[in-house]
Amino acid sequence: MAKREKVMRMSVEQPLWRALTAYRVLTMLYAIGLFVAAHDKLDRPWLAVAYYAVLAPWTLATLPRVANAASCTRRFLFADLTVALVGILLTPLADSQQRIIDGVPTLPSIWTAGSVLAFAIKGGWRWAASASLLVGVANVVQRGAFSRDTLHNVLLVCIASIAIGYVVELARASERTLARALEIEAATRERERLARDIHDSVLQVLAMVQRRGTAIGGEAAELGRLAGEQEVALRTLVAGGMMPAASHASEDISQGAVVRAVEVPDDEPDGAAPCDLRSLLVPHAGAKVTLSEPGAPVLLAPGAARELAAAVGAALDNVRRHAGDDARAWILVEDEPDEVIVTVRDDGPGIPEGRLAEAEGEGRLGVALSIRGRLRDIGGTAELISVPGQGTEVELKVPREEARDARGKAGKAR
Repeated sequence: MAKREKVMRMSVEQPLWRALTAYRVLTMLYAIGLFVAAHDKLDRPWLAVAYYAVLAPWTLATLPRVANAASCTRRFLFADLTVALVGILLTPLADSQQRIIDGVPTLPSIWTAGSVLAFAIKGGWRWAASASLLVGVANVVQRGAFSRDTLHNVLLVCIASIAIGYVVELARASERTLARALEIEAATRERERLARDIHDSVLQVLAMVQRRGTAIGGEAAELGRLAGEQEVALRTLVAGGMMPAASHASEDISQGAVVRAVEVPDDEPDGAAPCDLRSLLVPHAGAKVTLSEPGAPVLLAPGAARELAAAVGAALDNVRRHAGDDARAWILVEDEPDEVIVTVRDDGPGIPEGRLAEAEGEGRLGVALSIRGRLRDIGGTAELISVPGQGTEVELKVPREEARDARGKAGKAR
């Protein structure tokens, strides 16, 4: 059966890169606006013009570099920070000492914070702290003294960048944890699906060979014994969760955590016609199995109908195996407004209290996987009611949404 790969990508930091891109453009325009408003007060305005002639093209040309973590390399980060530091150190040469003492902004102004934030988003709080330290040193050199305004500005950039870097690190760790959880969930579902298939085919055949071989005797008894040993070994393997999940992987790349799960499609194309559940249950009817069904079609999506019918088959297998060949069973199909209900009842000896849990511990997963697991996968429920000496009743319910969708498809087909 053909398989397909489902890819789920999660990224908390990607919006931060988009915000940084916008921030760099806006702060570049802001810095140029400040210069235009006060250019006549500068001692060497031509030096500022030369700097902005570099800053503006650099900002616009490097926008793809700050689009994601993969593009934002270390070489770019240091080059970008160098542009900011050069602008800070050029400020005393372009402006008067008195204006600098009065606290006028540096040539790059708050554009510098964008360079530091890029360090934070790329490398976390430690990279942010190192870049903030360099900016702080450059501001002290530019002022010529350590002033309160300088301390305030440096601390503001430092605290903001470190906080953002720390949040990014937490977000990345959370993404990896979530990716791992989704991977485990996907692997568990795949293992349960394989276990159901094995239980419904291989294990049932091995159990039958064991019973028939023991009954026939002779060399067949030895064959039955070997089949029984293999059945126990296979049940232990299935119950122990040793089915490999090599088709599932997770990784953490620049765009965020990625979860890949290889899924087996249900061979049900979009818009597939609904299926009448009654037609799938008719083969189960016989001399010892009575089927009671509505007079009108019980429409379900094909996948849901097949899984529900398979669960009914698993329940009848349990009747034949545990209630004896002489046990009778009854299948009742109810097409309710809110749900489809299928009840399988037998007149066997019933199930002793605690036997299901004991069987599951022994690796006998017929009820847990072939019945409850199937109903869970299609959004339904399975309830088992058994009283020793009074038989067993298995009630399978599928939500009405499945049937409603099927009726809608049937109406469109007409």
